[in-house]
Amino acid sequence: MFTDKARIFIKAGRGGNGAISFHREKYVAAGGPDGGDGGKGGNVIFRAELGMTTLMDFRYKRKYVAENGADGAGKRQKGKKGEDIIIKVPQGTVVRDAESNRIIADLSNPDKEVVLARGGNGGWGNAHFATAVRQTPNFAKNGQNGDEREILLELKLLADVGLVGFPNVGKSTLLSMTTKADPKIANYHFTTLAPNLGVVDLGDSRSFVLADIPGIIEGASEGIGLGHEFLRHIERTRILIHVVDVSGIEGRNPVEDFDIINAELSNYDMSLEERPQIVAANKIDIIQDEKLYKDFLDEMKKRGIEVFEMSAATNNGVKELMQKTYEELTKLPPIAIFEPEMDIEEEYEDKGGKGYEIKRDNEAYVITGSWIEAVGGSVNFSDNESLQYFQRALLNRGVIEDLINMGIQEGQTVRIGDLEFDFVF
Repeated sequence: MFTDKARIFIKAGRGGNGAISFHREKYVAAGGPDGGDGGKGGNVIFRAELGMTTLMDFRYKRKYVAENGADGAGKRQKGKKGEDIIIKVPQGTVVRDAESNRIIADLSNPDKEVVLARGGNGGWGNAHFATAVRQTPNFAKNGQNGDEREILLELKLLADVGLVGFPNVGKSTLLSMTTKADPKIANYHFTTLAPNLGVVDLGDSRSFVLADIPGIIEGASEGIGLGHEFLRHIERTRILIHVVDVSGIEGRNPVEDFDIINAELSNYDMSLEERPQIVAANKIDIIQDEKLYKDFLDEMKKRGIEVFEMSAATNNGVKELMQKTYEELTKLPPIAIFEPEMDIEEEYEDKGGKGYEIKRDNEAYVITGSWIEAVGGSVNFSDNESLQYFQRALLNRGVIEDLINMGIQEGQTVRIGDLEFDFVF
């Protein structure tokens, strides 16, 4: 089964906690703090994999979590880094943020890797907090949470040329005659239920990738029929071969068919109006209505559109059509790569680089963010030095100033994760 859309949840590993430890050795008095740092959490990495053709794997597994970093230990032992998780996707997969629907990455280049969720930093052990006046710090820093998000995966085929047209006009036959692809072919509508790709080899190092886009019908851009499932695969193509059945064998009007398909392409994406097209008049070997065929040719000529007469079934005119397609491709830019619409690196800076974000919740002020939650989670309320460090961290980072600017009054509640206290300044 072909699957070209998926929604999954990814979560990077949490950083390990710093250790609270003091050096203990015979004959060594007051050995001092030696708690090691926690290890960094594992990243979630996406890789474009050659040979993969579908997002089927993501129908059965929808949650991907990297390994947490290990906690630090005594003797300044640093915790082990969490293992990264590498998620393989087909070439041509576009990744979107599920909440905003903005593009995060386009994995079109083979073996390209991108980190979509970064592991949290490990916390500092108490050895980091020793100073001349604070020689026995009885606190350490917790590790930070890793990034997490829901994402949408959308496969958009990497094809130079797309075959479009109504069902049963001969697109699959044309693909089979020009490439080594083996699409299902039969004399009924919707034979093709998934896009098919093939390479057209014209010799002398001249070739291009041709895709058969399943039958588009009137209303496809609004979700009618099967075509709406596959219109996205036309977006990357550099040129379209518009296959029209001019035989009249099904009682259809080829001019109307031509206009309906173009209207659906435009309704789906207005930029497709400007996409170059080559019109292929197919099934000329079984024409039933000569006047209908002549009217089609006259109308195309009136619009200044060149028509290639052909029969995919007998291979008549197919070679000339492929030669013309290659000539047009040489004049066009490479396959489109979708530019990211959100900067994942800025996301990594966590709330604009501050490491926290403050929101009102009725009378309470709720502070969230990986940095602030790690600091708040490491407070030792029974240790005066730990409380002083916490207060200085809020002051130096600008949290106190931001709270005051937001209008906080003494005695109002501040909430950081599970930590809740009254504001006093």
